[in-house]
Amino acid sequence: MEKIPMTVRGQGLIEAELHELKHTRRPAIIEAIAEARAHGDLSENAEYQYAKEEQSHIEGRIEELEAVLSRAEVIDPTKLHGDKVMFGATVTVLDDDNKKVVYQIVGEHESDIKSGKLAVAAPLARALIGKTKGAVVEVNTPRGPQSYEIEKIEYK
Repeated sequence: MEKIPMTVRGQGLIEAELHELKHTRRPAIIEAIAEARAHGDLSENAEYQYAKEEQSHIEGRIEELEAVLSRAEVIDPTKLHGDKVMFGATVTVLDDDNKKVVYQIVGEHESDIKSGKLAVAAPLARALIGKTKGAVVEVNTPRGPQSYEIEKIEYK
């Protein structure tokens, strides 16, 4: 089985979601199913059907998160250092418009481009990995080719 890289923060987010699902949402949906059963005929009971569907989604998500955690390779960026971009690095780049943008290269399950968390499999992250300060990378984007110059590499 292939390991799934993630930061300590990413592991914490997944564990928090798993805890919420197991200890809050699962018991609530079990209670909703019991209530819906009490209303009688299950074949025409919309509340029961909805609750069973929701239970299926919750159980599926729990299985998915447990599988991710079982294959997780947790990397603490604060313990890394170097002059090359690696997983966990926080990279400041200058784009074609001379605008500074800061990204942290993280695992797939914790990526959120709006908050600067760039998935390691994203084209820009793949282009940056292994490069050093001052390097310029070119990436094809929906707006066409874009260049990014690495201004700073940090591990924090």
